[in-house]
Amino acid sequence: MHALIVVAHHDPRSLTHALAGQIAQGVSATHHTFEIADLHSEGFDPRFTAADLAVHHRESLPPSDVLAEQARVDRADALVLVYPVYWWAMPALLKGWIDRVFSNGWAFDFASDAKLEKKLGRLRVHLVGIGGADAGTYQRHGYGAAMKAQIDHGIFDYCGATVGSSTLMLESESRDSAEHLPTARELGTRLFL
Repeated sequence: MHALIVVAHHDPRSLTHALAGQIAQGVSATHHTFEIADLHSEGFDPRFTAADLAVHHRESLPPSDVLAEQARVDRADALVLVYPVYWWAMPALLKGWIDRVFSNGWAFDFASDAKLEKKLGRLRVHLVGIGGADAGTYQRHGYGAAMKAQIDHGIFDYCGATVGSSTLMLESESRDSAEHLPTARELGTRLFL
């Protein structure tokens, strides 16, 4: 089994990168393979342009950078997104990756005269968000539920993918961030159970 771990953070010394590394170690410990897609260091362009809209409308084929990312996802049995929570959502870099890569015709099939076809039913997705606030703040304001509705349901269910886990690692700025590392490694060991 193969995992694609997508990281959306500009600083390679960040907790986001450390958690992705621990997930990868957990995957390796169970004799599976992984690939880390570091969107920032690889220079992925998250801007959804007129060319991407033309892909959505089936007026053109996806550009080479999108095709390369789709091929990465196609090789994966599990997709793991590791990202900091910015304003109760994922960073623009990761959202732009989803906007461009999970395109009409590949992730789903929609035409105005047809029923939606979800095309990623074979894919299991694991979400790891890193937040600075505490669990009480997320619960009190409904942020966790809003993120699940937006990301788990709004993105991945729309494409037919199964969200295997959705984890928020909180208080990343107020407690010792090393406390989250064992949880990430354990997640990696359970990806293919």
